[in-house]
Amino acid sequence: MTARQFHDGRILRLEPGEVFVFGSNERGLHGAGAAALAKQRFGAEWGVGEGPTGRCYALPTKDMAIRTLPLAEIEHYAARFVAHATSQPGTRFLLTAVGCGLAGYTPA
Repeated sequence: MTARQFHDGRILRLEPGEVFVFGSNERGLHGAGAAALAKQRFGAEWGVGEGPTGRCYALPTKDMAIRTLPLAEIEHYAARFVAHATSQPGTRFLLTAVGCGLAGYTPA
């Protein structure tokens, strides 16, 4: 079982082997919130709305029209992320509170 740690501060730097996971939109327009931070600091590429990009992983919480996705669709993308993370055992993934910022969901 993988150890989980929680960090409630803002992630401003990555150590070698770390990946920043952020809520994205399917269009890959990283203009606000954690997505903007991912683009500015960690190399997330404009136009990449899902998957590895720069030193990041984009996990969609909004659709192509920048509307919040239903939780069932976010769950689909989250499952794809988990599969990706599982295939990278030497990598540490730092997740933001995906879906709890601009998408408007709560941790509950």
